[in-house]
Amino acid sequence: MSLYSVTCVLFAGGKSSRMGRDKAHLPFAGANSLVQYQYKRLKKVFSSVYISTKESSTFEGFDPDIIEDIIAKEVYAPTAGFVNLFKQLKDENVIFVLSVDTPFVSKEIIDKFFSVSYEEYDAVIARTPGGIHPLCGIYTRKLEDDMLKMLHDNDHRLGKLLSRSNVYYIDI
Repeated sequence: MSLYSVTCVLFAGGKSSRMGRDKAHLPFAGANSLVQYQYKRLKKVFSSVYISTKESSTFEGFDPDIIEDIIAKEVYAPTAGFVNLFKQLKDENVIFVLSVDTPFVSKEIIDKFFSVSYEEYDAVIARTPGGIHPLCGIYTRKLEDDMLKMLHDNDHRLGKLLSRSNVYYIDI
């Protein structure tokens, strides 16, 4: 199994308001938590994996690499997470992102993203018959200014941003 040199970021900073509690910390597939399962699984695929979160002290039972939100702790939207990532990962021009609640995105599916010449696009995003999945794909720094403006304007619709960007969709 080859390691991708692109940094992977696992988004685990949502409110989980529909769930009633943080789904990232629920047990999953023999792991103490879904986030622990995802982190350990993705470490086998990517040379560098981070967890994007609002609060870094909530991870017990393992010692992950964390990117804690220092930009907009009160904003529970992926745009805030992206702005924070671009600020803290200054040397990264490309990142692969995955929501913590998508444990069935396999290595084979991830391979599909990297079979595309992703440098030619602003993003490479998953699409299913149900629609697009903005928290499953490759993002480039080309979108940084747009995301910063979105955060400033309190407009957090990633689908809107992607619809006006140069995006390649991976059908899964």
